[in-house]
Amino acid sequence: MAAVDPWRLAFSDFDPADESRREALCALGNGYFATRGAAPEAGADDVHYPGTYVAGCYNRLTSTLAGREVEHESLVNAPNWLMLTFRVDDGPWLDLGQVELLDHEQELDLERAVLLRRVRFRDAAGRTTRLVQRRFVHQGSPHLAGLQTTLVPEDYSATLAVRCGIDGRMRNSGVARYRALNGQHLTGHRTHEHPDEVLLLQARTNQSGILLAEATRCRLWLNDAALQPPRTLQQHDDWIAHDLTCPLRQGDELRTDKIAALYTSRDFAISEPSSEAVDAVRCAADFDDLLRSHTRAWSRRSAAFHCGLSASRPAQQAVRLHVFHVLQTLSPHTADLDAGIPARGLHGEAYRGHVFWDELFVLPTLTLRDPHLARSLLLYRYRRLGHARRAAEQAGFAGAMYPWQSGSNGREETQRLHLNPRSGHWLADNTHLQRHIGIAIAHNIWYYHQASGDQDFLADFGAEMILEITRFFASLARYDHSRDRYVIRGVVGPDEYHTAYPGRQRPGVDNNAYTNIMTAWLCRTALRALAALADERRHELTDALQLGHREIDRWKRISQRLFVPFHDEGILSQFEGYEHLAELDWDDHRRRYDDIQRLDRILEAEGDDPNRYQVSKQADVLMLFYLLSAEELEDLLAGLGYPMPADTIPRNIEYYLRRTSHGSTLSAVVHAWVLARAHRPQALTFFDHALAADLHDTQRGTTAEGIHLAAMAGSIDLLQRCFAGIEVRDAKLHLNPYWPAELGTLELPIRFHGQVVTITVTGRTATVGTAPGPHAPPLLCVCGSRTAQLGPGQTATFALEHQTDGP
Repeated sequence: MAAVDPWRLAFSDFDPADESRREALCALGNGYFATRGAAPEAGADDVHYPGTYVAGCYNRLTSTLAGREVEHESLVNAPNWLMLTFRVDDGPWLDLGQVELLDHEQELDLERAVLLRRVRFRDAAGRTTRLVQRRFVHQGSPHLAGLQTTLVPEDYSATLAVRCGIDGRMRNSGVARYRALNGQHLTGHRTHEHPDEVLLLQARTNQSGILLAEATRCRLWLNDAALQPPRTLQQHDDWIAHDLTCPLRQGDELRTDKIAALYTSRDFAISEPSSEAVDAVRCAADFDDLLRSHTRAWSRRSAAFHCGLSASRPAQQAVRLHVFHVLQTLSPHTADLDAGIPARGLHGEAYRGHVFWDELFVLPTLTLRDPHLARSLLLYRYRRLGHARRAAEQAGFAGAMYPWQSGSNGREETQRLHLNPRSGHWLADNTHLQRHIGIAIAHNIWYYHQASGDQDFLADFGAEMILEITRFFASLARYDHSRDRYVIRGVVGPDEYHTAYPGRQRPGVDNNAYTNIMTAWLCRTALRALAALADERRHELTDALQLGHREIDRWKRISQRLFVPFHDEGILSQFEGYEHLAELDWDDHRRRYDDIQRLDRILEAEGDDPNRYQVSKQADVLMLFYLLSAEELEDLLAGLGYPMPADTIPRNIEYYLRRTSHGSTLSAVVHAWVLARAHRPQALTFFDHALAADLHDTQRGTTAEGIHLAAMAGSIDLLQRCFAGIEVRDAKLHLNPYWPAELGTLELPIRFHGQVVTITVTGRTATVGTAPGPHAPPLLCVCGSRTAQLGPGQTATFALEHQTDGP
């Protein structure tokens, strides 16, 4: 433990079987694009997978699967700007699989956002070479990146040839179970050599027509003296490179500085991508100057997301790694891109780069730290409101039906077939029936409004989305005369294992408790959103939407008369009839399988069906306790006519915890949250699971396909909103810490209603300090029974009540 450096993620060997995971964990990005931590000399093979992904750059293709034509959209793997290799005399180009490795180290510098690589090897001729590389993706200049390579012949003199260029032969093949899909997204490759050592490759996506252009500049130094070696152009339709040769003596240092620029036709304020890329790389500063400006920009960016933690060094490292990758994916550069929040970051091709409900776990962290960025990401949903309206209309509903998986334009991108890699079967996929995605969007909008005080966003965009989402769920609800209640049928809940009743052909389940209760919350929130608008805007919006009193009155009735299934006197049924499903023999499956996280795949491969059992992939009912406080839930249930006994929450947690396989990384986040108040040791265990999910690839192979962005952001949110108890409501900052002493001290800055506020929490006190500055309104901070009003530059310290663990 003492050897762990909280600011470094280091790998001290070369493990081909683990390389793809390391490539994802060592990816560098700036919110505009990101590049996996692949070796520059490597192409895509069984060990390496170079990948560069531009936020929002999607393309659709058609493939034949199980005898059906399937159209699918993916985030495109762009040309590889890293391409750099070398050879000694006329020997083979560098291949680590063909040499004797003496040393191999890779280090991700979290403090500077730089990836370092150190290699020593002996080739077949007995020659020893040392290689040192540094790379960055510039945090301040979104289109630029750099790679520096230093080569030293330790025990020989020879001529070295360096090949430096751009590889456009990329396709999407980074996820094994997708390889039956057509992955050739790039076409129309063109390559050019320009003056001043600049190479250019451009290609176009073959359906969406996005033009991508990459330019590189490669310069050499010999023992710190500029070098002008002979250059041989290697030009092909889909790759281009310079071969540069240089005679070296034993101990010489040959340094290659490569600067790359990437532009697409989606960019603003450009003429066309190719000329912009060439100009950018031609005018760019040298590597060292760019590195310095990059690290300064990264320091400013990361300071806003500082998460000072005096916990164990491994915990500090994991938290900093999670902050790092959230910021590699999402930055101020993202704000202009209309790109959404891809569930697996810009780090790989899992889920084909789609946008899910994962923003429910990401946006609260951003809202408290960078509300401007959070606002821009909510606009991704607003710009697709038209598609959501059309989808609702085509399905026979009103309002806006947002897709479970979204990509370029907001149509439903969820696959209708998916492969079970355990059985090899292509299966029907009905997860598009997760209508609760709309509730997640509305929840994010309302939380952003509460935390930021951004009344203009609510008036111009947010209220309209909330109202149209509410209109959809109100039309989804049907009045059941026999119950004198409204019901919602044919949906899939967050659990995802249950997509139909056993033996029933019609997909979906009825009255999913989470969906129904959150629909009641939604109907109430829509009324609050209307009331928060100025009279003129409220009248304007209701007139534009043709939203009358009769429809609003129906929302009120739904919020009071939705059916919620219960069983066993107080257990919320995950959906109607859940309690009649069979109980799974968990001990038997744990005996027979070393990993049962993906129990659905195991059961299907056995010829069985998870729909038959009381099993859950991840939190479903327990999501209610994640999103709602006990007081909010009690009030909602009371409004629906269901009393909530005092032991409802602990009994439900215990019931569903026993029936959950934790097949999603989000499960650990939610369970840590819901256990934090009553079962702190167990909550910390799940918190550790959340920290380990990608760092230790606890899902056994999925991290290689891209990091789990929501779990990373969710672990940060556990610290700030759950354990530190930071809440925002009614224009007040509330603190309700339940801080585990095991985590030491937490210090973090947040932004609340435009003010920078620093919060420090220990096991005994919570301190709130405002930044000095003129014209800031007083900040009302509530902790327990005490309220403090803080002006600019003032601090308040609250003593925390004694905390105990218990059921």
